Amino acid sequence: MEQREKEVKTRRALAQHWLKSEKALDAIARAAECTECDRVLEIGPGTGILTRRLLPLVGALVAVEIDSNLCKLLVKGLGEKDNFLLLQSDFLEVELATLLAGFPKFQKPNKVVANIPYNITGPIIEKLLGRISNPNPEPYESIVLLIQKEVAERLVSKPGNRACGALTIRVQYLAECEYICTVPAKAFHPAPKVDSAVVKLTPRKLEKVADDPKWLETLVKLGFAAKRKMLRNNLQSVVERDRMNEIMEQLGMNPQDRAEDLSVQQWVKLSNHLSIPSTEVVPCD
Repeated sequence: MEQREKEVKTRRALAQHWLKSEKALDAIARAAECTECDRVLEIGPGTGILTRRLLPLVGALVAVEIDSNLCKLLVKGLGEKDNFLLLQSDFLEVELATLLAGFPKFQKPNKVVANIPYNITGPIIEKLLGRISNPNPEPYESIVLLIQKEVAERLVSKPGNRACGALTIRVQYLAECEYICTVPAKAFHPAPKVDSAVVKLTPRKLEKVADDPKWLETLVKLGFAAKRKMLRNNLQSVVERDRMNEIMEQLGMNPQDRAEDLSVQQWVKLSNHLSIPSTEVVPCD
């Protein structure tokens, strides 16, 4: 990390931590498998350390940065490059397609590579992948993210693992999730209080999708409402316990399973098998 970057003050409200590890940068670049044919979206380039690593590898890179001071630093440090476009905006609010309409070379990025803030990881992933009920209609080929290690472990969790949660099911329904490597806190300046990890999300199509994706979203939310309870207890508002036992046995599931014990495909089967009750249930946010 260059001295001028070390001197840039971080903003706690934006959860800024500057990555300084060459090893981590190499891992991110390898996972992204970038070529000159790729148009990459980078969210929150910060001081530009990852940006500089990616630019020689790709055909085009569009970076979205909310911090005006960092935008000035990026312009000064990177200068004018034919394959680089910097947008000062909040990624969660920006309509990227609209902003890129006047820049043909940068339209429709096919990959995402980014070190994103811990405090908005969930919303960013949802914007990139979409939701179970509303998947991204133009999915990216791959999404490589540097995120909090605990969240990464949740994304790649297998059925039966305590890390498995509603986020696990929502993301794995939409993408293959791969844990690339752990990045220790000391790899950042200033060091965060927890370790990070690189993950790769590859949007995919399920062999069998939910008949009613929004109903599946509701079931997942209800099912994980109290993780220590058995699934049949969490879903009592939509199906009577004895009936739930029968349904789970019919589907080859253990009636004593908790929400974390079911795979994505088992959640899909359960959603397709359970009829939507006439009474109103808890909606998904």
